[in-house]
Amino acid sequence: MKEHFLSTRGGESNISASEGIIKGLAADGGLFVPSFIHDITIDFDALKNKNYGEMAKALFSLFLDDFSEEQIEACIHNAYYTGKFEDAEPVRVKKVGDRFFLELFHGPTCAFKDMALTILPHLMTTSMENVQVDKDILILTATSGDTGKAALAGFADVPRINILVYYPQDGVSTIQEKQMLTQKGDNTCVVGVSGNFDDTQTGVKKIFADDALVAELDAAGFDFSSANSINIGRLLPQVVYYFYSYFELVKAGEIAQGDPVNFVVPTGNFGNILAGYYAKLLGLPVNRFICASNSNNILTDFFATGDYNRNRDFYKTISPSMDILISSNLERLLFDLSGGDTTFVAKLMSDLNTKGDYTIPADLLEKARGLFSAGYADEEATQMAIHDQFVDQGYLMDPHTAVASRVYDDYVAQTGDTTPTIILSTASPYKFGHSVYESIFGEIPAGMDDYQVLDALAEKTGTTIPAPLKNLDAKPNCHSKTCTANTMADCVRAFVKERGAAR
Repeated sequence: MKEHFLSTRGGESNISASEGIIKGLAADGGLFVPSFIHDITIDFDALKNKNYGEMAKALFSLFLDDFSEEQIEACIHNAYYTGKFEDAEPVRVKKVGDRFFLELFHGPTCAFKDMALTILPHLMTTSMENVQVDKDILILTATSGDTGKAALAGFADVPRINILVYYPQDGVSTIQEKQMLTQKGDNTCVVGVSGNFDDTQTGVKKIFADDALVAELDAAGFDFSSANSINIGRLLPQVVYYFYSYFELVKAGEIAQGDPVNFVVPTGNFGNILAGYYAKLLGLPVNRFICASNSNNILTDFFATGDYNRNRDFYKTISPSMDILISSNLERLLFDLSGGDTTFVAKLMSDLNTKGDYTIPADLLEKARGLFSAGYADEEATQMAIHDQFVDQGYLMDPHTAVASRVYDDYVAQTGDTTPTIILSTASPYKFGHSVYESIFGEIPAGMDDYQVLDALAEKTGTTIPAPLKNLDAKPNCHSKTCTANTMADCVRAFVKERGAAR
């Protein structure tokens, strides 16, 4: 019997994995979820001695209903075992003091997004074969910093797929922006949007929902898709590293198989932590997920009160990938906690869209709080965490990981919980060298630009600049387009015209 996906808002069901990956977003604006996840059982003894790729194959096989075994193997090999990552295995688990860091930034763009976005192009092209899509795909992606470059790098020059990335012009680091603007590939387009990430992400969702524009693309021979974590093909690969990190602790003798662990996740769009929740549903022994936010602490408030209210001040922080007030993947959690109540979820999302807030019932909040704790770290606390972790342990953290580490400190102080804990380390500190340098060493010397700061940081800390970030300043920009949130659709039309002419 085929397993299927459905929309969180009830408008689509009986969608195959390939169809869900190609569509990205459901026609009713909902997100695709696996209808069968509560029915899956996993043989943990069979998983524990597998390498990353073997573990990915075992887990993907549970979800990719219309992929052959050979197709899954090819996708995994092409993503993780063709020299894109620093090591033989794509992730590292490192013990630092009383905690474990799951380092997810050793890929081609030095951020955790590589874990999903190196494989998504292969999942998507395979899906196109499986469904026999006759049109080309136009991927639209909004980025708060890391997704953009990882998606561009993954999809550059992939036949029959084009990618247009929007980013908030003043809402990403210098290094993040330079990584995107220097991306080569005739099928790539990068556009800076005046506004914040929420403006950008909302603009992309509006384009997906614009029936007239969808019809224009259809006539031109294109279908929309997404590389954001709203795409189920982005989410499923992230489930793997939760299992992998757990079994790495088992192999190292830090825990016995079956012992519970905590995961601390720096959280913006709620995709990374939701992948962990899916791992828990599959049987991974998780005691608690600790949802770590920066000053944009809407999720901290939500887990405290049950009220999700985006009508609040927006802060630009040194952890820009978490500068988000609309956490899209929370919708998938609410769907699951409500027992798959699509009418309820659709009403919440409608309220969020029209009023800017919604409140969940007390029993649902109690369910959520049974598994999730939440906290936040402001700028000063984040900088202090970077400083103290380096001074005390010699370990260099980027600001997003520092938020998680500080929130974990607060959690332990409040609860006394001694459960072994894995912190997801989501980006290389060198992607945010300016902030990391200032946090540890104070003011940056006058006249030193962001690229020179990387050299100084490497020298002072005795660490190495990752190869993808070396000599970034010498690379020429390939993109220069900008727009407002209201003219994002015009960029789509222009790019489609350009790509159509190139066919």
